[in-house]
Amino acid sequence: MNPYLSVHVEGVENVPVEAPAILAMNHLSFIDSLVVPANTPERPVYFLGKADYFESWRTRWFFAGVGVVPVLREGGDKGQRSLDTGVRILNQGDIVGIYPEGTRSPDGRLYRGKTGPVRMALEAEVPIIPTGVIGTDKAMPTGTYFPVRHPVTVRFGRPLDFSRYYDRKDDPFVLRSATDELMYEIMMLSGQEYVDEYASKVKKGEVRVDDDPTEVPDLDHAGADAGDGATRRAG
Repeated sequence: MNPYLSVHVEGVENVPVEAPAILAMNHLSFIDSLVVPANTPERPVYFLGKADYFESWRTRWFFAGVGVVPVLREGGDKGQRSLDTGVRILNQGDIVGIYPEGTRSPDGRLYRGKTGPVRMALEAEVPIIPTGVIGTDKAMPTGTYFPVRHPVTVRFGRPLDFSRYYDRKDDPFVLRSATDELMYEIMMLSGQEYVDEYASKVKKGEVRVDDDPTEVPDLDHAGADAGDGATRRAG
């Protein structure tokens, strides 16, 4: 990617050289999954993807080449299959890359995180490294096919240790609280405005957001609204 992008990297020392970990990052552009692994310390980063991506040779070679691991369609619900696949990769000693928002940001802002990354971290008993990506939405906007020269920054934060929750991995309050803590760290690293709604709902038109949101993840009351399907305003 470097011939096309000027990438500035901060905090790479926070990424383990050998131990397993989760890289949880904001999602602005298709090339996030290329830029971040290209700037980790000489080890692969595996992302989870639909098994459908691997059914055609036209897409199979690309997704396999960039470290996407197919999530099988059979057995359990989609969330459980993704969790099981991620834990298997982590148990092998590797790094899993994941987007807590679940989809690309529709407008460059940071949206409410889903609890999947924390569930995975608690199940595999590994740390989460919050990661902020800046500028990829300008380098390759949604709907384009080739990147343009634009400065990009990748910031790896200090690992988040959730070992205090290993015996409460099914507690909805814990999952929501830890996820809000994670999103706060990503917000600080990326410099994005935070919107306490799910990006997928905004894209579907199910909820509307203000043009100038002021809310941030509420760490004091995180988990008061523990369900992932509910909307909670922080402040």
